[in-house]
Amino acid sequence: MVEIEVANRSGAQLDLDAAGDLIRAVLRDEGIEEGELGLQLVGPGEIRGLKRDHLGVDEETDALAFPIDGREPVPTGIPRQLGDVVLCPQVVGDAWRAPLVHAVLHLLGYDHGLEMEARERVHA
Repeated sequence: MVEIEVANRSGAQLDLDAAGDLIRAVLRDEGIEEGELGLQLVGPGEIRGLKRDHLGVDEETDALAFPIDGREPVPTGIPRQLGDVVLCPQVVGDAWRAPLVHAVLHLLGYDHGLEMEARERVHA
């Protein structure tokens, strides 16, 4: 099973059960049944700082992904560390599902383009 560690520093609420179910469904469809993933909910200022510091763009965004293992082989007995998804509930509002799927696909090594768009449509 994929373990999801959640931290909510955003001051906003999100349906965490539904978010976890969606994350696991995306990963299962991509052939990932085991691993660990962090879901960080942050406010607009924090996500803006992360995007500026890591991508060089000084603006708010809906979600970011910080991959670790992705699909890389991991030694037997070592849990797959997928990485962290950072989501800003204040930016995404009720439309959080698509940005969450997008970020999870980035954890698995997808880049923007037709292949990623096709995988996103599966979970729309």
